[in-house]
Amino acid sequence: MIERLNRIPGISCLMPQGAFYAFPNISGVLGKAYEGKVINNSMDLTELLLVEANVAVVPGGPFGADNYLRLSYATSMDHIVTGLDRMEEMIAGIGGQGSGVR
Repeated sequence: MIERLNRIPGISCLMPQGAFYAFPNISGVLGKAYEGKVINNSMDLTELLLVEANVAVVPGGPFGADNYLRLSYATSMDHIVTGLDRMEEMIAGIGGQGSGVR
């Protein structure tokens, strides 16, 4: 999962030291837009992933890290691969700098 996350442009992720969660940094997509929707924070990307890619993740904001997402890998490998495929495809559609206004 970590290897796949690190191959997605704009995303980087360190190997977790415990638990069942990855905590990828999304700084590379913040300020950019997907189909006219500017991604200002982790909640914006969380909502887009759910609506556009049918992938549920947790925003990092409530954990004090608004430029991160929280992903669980306590599920089947098939679910992980499908989720990462969908996430990668949606993020590939993220364009350049947004207008900063939603």
